[in-house]
Amino acid sequence: MTPEAIKEHLKQVKYPGFSRDIVSFGLVRSAAFIDGTVKLSLAITTNDPKTPLQLKREVSDCLNALPEVKDIIIDIAVSAPKAPATPAAGGNLAGNATDTAHAKIKHAVAIASGKGGVGKSTFAVNLACSLARSLAAEGRPGRVGLMDCDIYGPSVPLMIGLEGRPQVENELLIPMESNGVKVMSMGFLIDDNTPVVWRGPMIMKTVQQFVQNVKWGELDILLIDLPPGTGDAQLSLVQTIPLDGAVIVTTPQPAATNIARKGGLMFQKVNVPLIGVAENMSHFTDPAGIKHLLFGEGGGKTTADKLGTTFLGQVPLIPAIREGGDSGKPIVITEPESKASVVFESIGNSLREALTKKPA
Repeated sequence: MTPEAIKEHLKQVKYPGFSRDIVSFGLVRSAAFIDGTVKLSLAITTNDPKTPLQLKREVSDCLNALPEVKDIIIDIAVSAPKAPATPAAGGNLAGNATDTAHAKIKHAVAIASGKGGVGKSTFAVNLACSLARSLAAEGRPGRVGLMDCDIYGPSVPLMIGLEGRPQVENELLIPMESNGVKVMSMGFLIDDNTPVVWRGPMIMKTVQQFVQNVKWGELDILLIDLPPGTGDAQLSLVQTIPLDGAVIVTTPQPAATNIARKGGLMFQKVNVPLIGVAENMSHFTDPAGIKHLLFGEGGGKTTADKLGTTFLGQVPLIPAIREGGDSGKPIVITEPESKASVVFESIGNSLREALTKKPA
């Protein structure tokens, strides 16, 4: 039996908490078969003492099913996750030039909403791509990251045109990249047909892993696409990474703005500054040039005023934005001169200006 055949068989063993197997995760360091004995070396990163025991049991069960195998020797090297260094009070991951073991992130910004269905992930993808274009034009390519923390419904990979699995280097996940944006998402780590049925602690652990165990490299801006609401993911993020600010996304109608305001208040309560409010799907202009206010009018501006923050702008409701999301080709890339792209560029400029003004 060859090492390749052993590894192929081990693809049946999933890493605890994930639907991805231990081979594609890069946890199998070596495999050998000598006189009926399988010798296996694994390397994992965890603080949970139960994980190595569970893996050893499942690997043994998997290999014992092979008639050729008479004995199994498994060596598991366990290392603790690399935690980021603690920034100075009021600081950020690199506004104070604070390095983690694997990254130097200048600014981290949450993209949040109170409720679902307001197009937050579409907004985050287009904003990230717009920022990447602007920075590349200034001679700073590859300096934007997008962390998709929408654990239950990770749509960023589809919208930005990425598929497959991230590579692992020195026990760190390597972000995938598209349109100059480095991306990490739960969508890369689970199968398309696997629902994520997790309680709060698992969500919090995943958010922490995306911060601490991903090799982001040097970034000017890391945008963090949060799930709707004010629950475990939001609180875990605030506890794990010092945020430089948050952008609240809403549609104009009260059903969205009332909850968006609560989301903004949550960030203020945990001392995360609000950079501003963006109004998505603000209006629709028909072929005759007539503007239709399908979701009402003025909700974004009113929300910003109530929160005492900046109104960043209005993104129109146009089919090309939806089409770009479905095809993995964001409108800011395919139609950079369109009205929507100009709005995203303006919001990106306002975001950068606000971060520049933030005290170090």
